[in-house]
Amino acid sequence: MQNREIFEAACAKFKQCYGRDPVIVAYAPGRVEVIGNHTDYNEGLVLSAAINNGTFFAVAPATGTTCRLTAGDLMHEVRFEVGAPEPVRTDTWANYCMGVLAGLLQRGKFAHGFDALFFGNIPLGSGLSSSAALEISTALALARLYNIKADPLSLARIGQQAEHKFAGVKCGLLDQISSLFGRAGMLVQTDFRSLEVGHAPLGSDAVLLICNTHAKHALVDGEYNQRRADCEAAAEFFRQRLPHPVTALRDVSWAEWEEHHSGLDDRIARRAAHPIGENERVAKGAELLAKGDLEGFGRVMFLSHESSQRYFENSCEELDHVVETARGVAGVLGARLSGGGFGGSVVVLVRAADAEAAAGALAAGYAARYGKPCDVLVIHPSDGASIVKEP
Repeated sequence: MQNREIFEAACAKFKQCYGRDPVIVAYAPGRVEVIGNHTDYNEGLVLSAAINNGTFFAVAPATGTTCRLTAGDLMHEVRFEVGAPEPVRTDTWANYCMGVLAGLLQRGKFAHGFDALFFGNIPLGSGLSSSAALEISTALALARLYNIKADPLSLARIGQQAEHKFAGVKCGLLDQISSLFGRAGMLVQTDFRSLEVGHAPLGSDAVLLICNTHAKHALVDGEYNQRRADCEAAAEFFRQRLPHPVTALRDVSWAEWEEHHSGLDDRIARRAAHPIGENERVAKGAELLAKGDLEGFGRVMFLSHESSQRYFENSCEELDHVVETARGVAGVLGARLSGGGFGGSVVVLVRAADAEAAAGALAAGYAARYGKPCDVLVIHPSDGASIVKEP
């Protein structure tokens, strides 16, 4: 079992809160986006990985209709009725779980409530999608508790709707799919038009470093939603200009962007350039991995970050500093921001033999600039979500 110490701590905290053991425990990992930034909601391509940090959701049935939900890190409880979950403005961490419950309620009626606790080891605000790990672990556990049949893609959509309707973030399906479909030693290769999921081997010669800058990372402040709206506006523009069908920016090539972008508002043109270019970079990156060309794949990662800086403007000074430092560190093959951006983390591709030294150099370089080191985690692509305890 991954993260057994966290599992045991979650079970102990559950018993401390509720005086009994959980009946069901589900686990879901966080994710790292390797290439394919903001392409998921543009029906594009992404290479990602489930990581070796995640969240456990422990639950047992209650006798009445009241649900008790505890955040294991805070040891703070919220209560609500099982048949009527509604978004809350305080203790907003509960919205992710209640949003999942609302999605599952569309598939059945629940006669009883539950006692639940979640606990994990994904650094918050790091761009590793602790929210999706919470949603998917909640979905797996509650679906099993209430005997709801749902395939993985349905669970991913339930998690996505929890973000949309309860958390106020119009995310795509990248985070949830990555958490569900992770495989040890592999990248998750997803086509977000067909929702076909495959896997690409990273190889034993390389690992990923996650450099958490602790810079601000708060998508609900409107930055994410504004960029999504800009992409939708650009897709509508190209739909009217191009001779072939355009349902999303996935249908627009870089050559077509270059030919027509002058007719767009400058900001919207730049926003569109990023996912259009990213789709081509993901396709190229997959080809390079298939050939075992890690150096070439790393160069594509650097190009992806440059696009975030120039076109999407979802980077920040701290992230840019880490990427520039990485260029000069021995063993580093590529680096770019990961996740929504606006802070959070940088993902670095590095030779496995050089990982420890590279991590130290990156932390030291950050400390020299900002007075304290960034947190550096060694990430191994890992297995996806699962039930880890059941009757």
